[in-house]
Amino acid sequence: MQKIRVGIVGVGGVSYRHIHGFMESPDAEIAALCDVDPSRIAAAKEKAPELRDVPSYQDLGLLLKAGRLDAVEISTPHVYHYEQVMDALNAGLHVLVEKPVACNAIQARDIVARAQESGKVVMVVYQRHFKPQYRYIKRMVQSGQLGEIIAVSALQSQSWKASQKGTWRLDPSLSGGGQLNDSGSHLLDMILWTSGLAVESVRAFIDNRGTLVDIDSSIAIKFTNGALGNVTIVGDSVCRWHEDFTIWGTKGIIFYRNGRLTYCDAQGEMRDPLDLPESGNTDQSFCDAVLGRDENWVPPECGLHVIELAEAAWRSAQSGCGVSIAELYI
Repeated sequence: MQKIRVGIVGVGGVSYRHIHGFMESPDAEIAALCDVDPSRIAAAKEKAPELRDVPSYQDLGLLLKAGRLDAVEISTPHVYHYEQVMDALNAGLHVLVEKPVACNAIQARDIVARAQESGKVVMVVYQRHFKPQYRYIKRMVQSGQLGEIIAVSALQSQSWKASQKGTWRLDPSLSGGGQLNDSGSHLLDMILWTSGLAVESVRAFIDNRGTLVDIDSSIAIKFTNGALGNVTIVGDSVCRWHEDFTIWGTKGIIFYRNGRLTYCDAQGEMRDPLDLPESGNTDQSFCDAVLGRDENWVPPECGLHVIELAEAAWRSAQSGCGVSIAELYI
């Protein structure tokens, strides 16, 4: 393959980041645009005149039937991800999909299995996997420098409710959930990916703050290795954005505070790490994985683990009881 022919499914909003990413890649070309609203396709072609002659579709089935693609990038409302990812895989295409990979654990598990069967790349857009700070944290954990991980704590404060007023993200029939399925999903992913821990059970309290979806969440986690965790998400905050998380190990601690890292060694000495890994790029990394140059940095298993945690939290908040991950599959 000379260039990876990519179809953009869901045009507008976050998709423009991917449109520009693929246009800047020497390994890709945008070969089709697909959106149920033709005005969004027209707007995209106006913003990016290079796409003026690119074929456009209002139906994904027709796009897949045309057979002119090697891959698709999916930026549609969350509830459509499962069916669209599966349809693309069944059509023999590689898939780059915005988070969440699906809106429940069973669907996500199906995607993982189908991706393995097909041999195609499925990458979930958790772009923090390509940020130096997060790569450093994961490297610290994998190297054993922190020792055994015994606790994790994370906080996200954002004016998310106000920023999403009037959008489909506050409509559960389209979003499949609230902040835990949106920006909070990135926080859950970072906890799981960097620590390497697997969730055993969850106890959660959630306040929808007068909406139909989760806005504020308090989640207690027990991991399979016995480690403990807690996640606090305040989506109805006057603070536009603040995020931090901490990983405690038996030999050291790593603190992340709005992009700044601090490492505490076994002697209690604190320092800011200087030897951060290089950064990456989601769209180019997807191309590299498709071409076999690099690993898939965000395989669908990452999306599976995140939605398992989110779904367990939703169920726990509704029932008032703790929920194990195993219960999601009963």
